[in-house]
Amino acid sequence: MSQQQKSYLLPIVMMFALFAMISFVTGLPAPFGVIVQSEFGATNLEATLGFAANFIAYAFMGIPSGLLLQKIGYKKTALIAIAVGFIGVGIQALASKGGFSVYLAGAFISGFSMCMLNTVVNPMLNTLGGGGKKGNQLIQTGGSLNSLSATIVPVLVGYLMGANVEERTIAKALPALYIAMAIFAIAFLVLFFMAIPEPSLSKANKSKGEHSPLSFRHFKLGTIAIFVYVGIEVGIPHFANLFMTAQAHEGGLGIDPAIAGSIVGTYWFLMLIGRLIGASLGAQFSSKAMLTVASILGLILIGIAFVTPLTSVVNMPVFKSGASLSFGLEAVPVSVMCMALCGLCTSIMWGGIFNLAVEGLGKYTEAASGIFMVMVCGGGLLPLLQGGVADSAGYLNSFIVIAAALAYLLFYALIGCKNVNKDIPTE
Repeated sequence: MSQQQKSYLLPIVMMFALFAMISFVTGLPAPFGVIVQSEFGATNLEATLGFAANFIAYAFMGIPSGLLLQKIGYKKTALIAIAVGFIGVGIQALASKGGFSVYLAGAFISGFSMCMLNTVVNPMLNTLGGGGKKGNQLIQTGGSLNSLSATIVPVLVGYLMGANVEERTIAKALPALYIAMAIFAIAFLVLFFMAIPEPSLSKANKSKGEHSPLSFRHFKLGTIAIFVYVGIEVGIPHFANLFMTAQAHEGGLGIDPAIAGSIVGTYWFLMLIGRLIGASLGAQFSSKAMLTVASILGLILIGIAFVTPLTSVVNMPVFKSGASLSFGLEAVPVSVMCMALCGLCTSIMWGGIFNLAVEGLGKYTEAASGIFMVMVCGGGLLPLLQGGVADSAGYLNSFIVIAAALAYLLFYALIGCKNVNKDIPTE
């Protein structure tokens, strides 16, 4: 076994890199929303279309990616996903000359790639680790790198843009896109020439049953919970970034993009911390309890953000742009800090919702996972709604959408997750 694991070291490293790239590419629409507002004069709703294009791709590719996995295996699916990701990011780079529509096309194609990679990376890491505790350890490590990458994206792009409003262009952010393309290219070459094991895929149940995952009420409510959760995870940092970087006459705070990027990066960093804490406490507390606490805490933080005057400030550690990148404390509104702290809440929600929704599904669990991937499109649709509210009622008021979504998650944790269909055979 040690020899086998040693021979798979490089593919494991590449899977880690791809795990990180999922959040890197998925996180690009947040700082790019600031860019397209400056470069193309996009509204708040239009600035959110990058997320919409990225996540709506999941609605199209969620189930097909699972079928592709079963038909051609993990390695070939991963190679296709990497190639599509390279193309999608490359098209976004061309938007510096092609315009807003080219950027949206690139974001949409990137979404196809991220959907396929999400389908591949977790089980592939588990297989390369030999399953069991080692496989789980690799997945947890990959998830931590995913959060770390999400922390870096807004800081990096914010620094590349600088404080000058006129220089907030896609051309200034090209180094971040080139980094992504280089990692995709290296990962493709490594996986292409490496022999990796294919997990024994479970055979589809060919018997025509009268039931499906959607026969279970708690699963149906869980798919809605996943839909709104991804919208929460994406919407908070995205609109916090827009709120901070927009000028005062636009209803924003006029904060330097590098500082705003650091604060958004803090949100993702706290997600990393929360995931590490959640992993260590998972054996002691139920998913229901963890989701309940996270939802309540999120509602409290958003409530404080609503009622606290913007003149109430607190010092936060941030990166500052200038002649050279520096690190220090910056006074920001308490409301903004509360938005960043929500990263602790969103960190454990995906796992909690997934565990509760598939509880007791038995043989329907695999099909349920494919449906879950489709519902990730909520990360594109819910922010669109929030963008519309931001255009009509202001950035801060748009967080009423987040509050309503958190309230639904609390309902699901307390009531909706109960399996009331235990009479359905699952073996």
